[in-house]
Amino acid sequence: MAQHIGIVACSGEGAALCYQTICLEGSERMGPHNHPEVSLHNHPLAEYMKFITRDDWAGVAELMMSSAEKLARTGADFLICPDNTIHQAFDLVAHRSPRPWLHIAQVVAGEAKRQGFHRVGVLGTKYLMEGPVYPERLQAAGLLHGTPSAPERERINQIIFDELVYGKFLPQSLAYFTEVIRRLKDEACDVVALACTEIPLLVPAEVSPLPVLDSTRLLARAALRKAIED
Repeated sequence: MAQHIGIVACSGEGAALCYQTICLEGSERMGPHNHPEVSLHNHPLAEYMKFITRDDWAGVAELMMSSAEKLARTGADFLICPDNTIHQAFDLVAHRSPRPWLHIAQVVAGEAKRQGFHRVGVLGTKYLMEGPVYPERLQAAGLLHGTPSAPERERINQIIFDELVYGKFLPQSLAYFTEVIRRLKDEACDVVALACTEIPLLVPAEVSPLPVLDSTRLLARAALRKAIED
């Protein structure tokens, strides 16, 4: 019997993509219309942003713990969070969580290593691109990383919060992301991590100048493997 997956959600679009991936790809692994049991809890993104904008990761951790406790009571066997940015609070949560977690950046780093990449371009919110979440996990896997310039980080962040989290995927924004990825390629990145869970909805792999590591779907697939194989 497959384990029960608990999703600690933050932004709606990314959480929906993660949930949908588990359901659709679960049927490929388990048979028609079948997938592991899934529960999701979501504090409003606005509540998270109150703490993130103040650089208060302990406050973020308390919201994550609140979701973790609710999901544990619901029966979840382990937890995932399809939001890269709030993983900056992960170490404040994991050791006291009622259930074990998968770490999104560790999953992405493992896939980059498995595919033989060497230097990962990281795209996400400015908090993610300027924070320790990916540098630490990529370095632990023996990988290098690159990030956009400061003006690019600001523009990417604006697109994420003004458009993507609201389900707006505009051609001009896709063109901008493509331009940034092309520049990362010129700086010797051989793959790009779409490390905001909404970015894969804007940037399909087939139009990216670099191969992509889709953090949302990679986390969903890792959860599927754990739920089914463990």
